[in-house]
Amino acid sequence: MAITATITGGTPREPIPAGNYVARCYQMLHIGTVEETYEGVSKMANKARIAWELPTELKVFSEEKGEQPFVISKEYTLSMHEKSTMRKDLASWRGKDFTEEQAKGFDITRLIGVPCMINIIHKKSLDGTRTYERIAGITPLPRGFECPPAILPIVKYEHEAPDDLFVETLPDFIKDKIKSSLEWKARYTSHVVENQAPQHEDGLELTYDLPF
Repeated sequence: MAITATITGGTPREPIPAGNYVARCYQMLHIGTVEETYEGVSKMANKARIAWELPTELKVFSEEKGEQPFVISKEYTLSMHEKSTMRKDLASWRGKDFTEEQAKGFDITRLIGVPCMINIIHKKSLDGTRTYERIAGITPLPRGFECPPAILPIVKYEHEAPDDLFVETLPDFIKDKIKSSLEWKARYTSHVVENQAPQHEDGLELTYDLPF
């Protein structure tokens, strides 16, 4: 199947130092269609979270697991509209923009395992007490660069083939968002409202048939 385009409690983890890193996409989570509010305006949006491992940046986070790579993720609205963040990031990653025909539907699961360079910047929380890392840019690997072998297992969650036990292992803020989605709720209700198929922001139904 295909998927188309905070810390809650505990001790905050050490942010990844700002800079450019070799990375590999290893995780793809379809959050689903959820309600979002921005500047007082609420709307429904179909969301996904993409995560990358940084195989050159290792640290012992757990004695049981030994050295593991730092990871970073970014959430997107599944839209390939010319002004969407997803399209801009994917175009930068592949090194060229999409044609309008290609942009009508793109299977983002094709990104899993694909290497890239990621530029990480730091941003302060609103109260100034915490520092968060943010992805400022994604580009192809420079000519002559190689990405080390994959370290973390590939992870993919899709509502079309749900794994509810896996969802329970996710951080609360991701788990709660997935469970708030129309797709999740539809599986646990006796009826589904008609015409709620996930769509792009521009109204195009999602299709998946193009290579990266």
